[in-house]
Amino acid sequence: MNYLLKANKQPLAWVLPISLLLGGQSAAMANSTNQIENAGTAVQILIPAIALGTTIVHEDGHDGTVQFFKSLAASQITTEVLKNVTHERRPNGGCCKSFPSGHTSAAFMGASFIHKRYGLRYAIPAYLGATFVGYSRVQAKKHYTHDVLAGAAIGTLSSFYFTKPYKGFTVSPMAEKGGLGLSLGKEW
Repeated sequence: MNYLLKANKQPLAWVLPISLLLGGQSAAMANSTNQIENAGTAVQILIPAIALGTTIVHEDGHDGTVQFFKSLAASQITTEVLKNVTHERRPNGGCCKSFPSGHTSAAFMGASFIHKRYGLRYAIPAYLGATFVGYSRVQAKKHYTHDVLAGAAIGTLSSFYFTKPYKGFTVSPMAEKGGLGLSLGKEW
């Protein structure tokens, strides 16, 4: 298997088909609230696993892996601190750890890591999956919409803060007064 991955000049080419396949199957199987919740939980684990696996496949060993774990740690620590400080009850009346959504935080951390490290085109399926994770948490009445939005922001910001582009090239979305666009950058 390692030979096949090394022979492929674009080792990230596997991310899109696998993400779409697994995300599509999860969404198709999820026709009830419980199934949607279970599918969201699976995708929440899958996205960071793919992000970490990408550092291995890309032979991005030390730098990429360290950046991944810094992003993950920042995201999860921030999420847990906020859960313990806010004590917000869940929409289903469950215990007091609704804000922010940890599932969504982890999913968006993984998607944003792929985006920042390897580029937006590889991250689009992961962002779609992360959005499904947020939807699944609201649908299952485990979180309010603002819990999910906060989790997405925490996950995204942690990756964008700790992650540098692989081999110095990046494509990032940009929003300024009066317009939206893409920012292209190259480290020399």
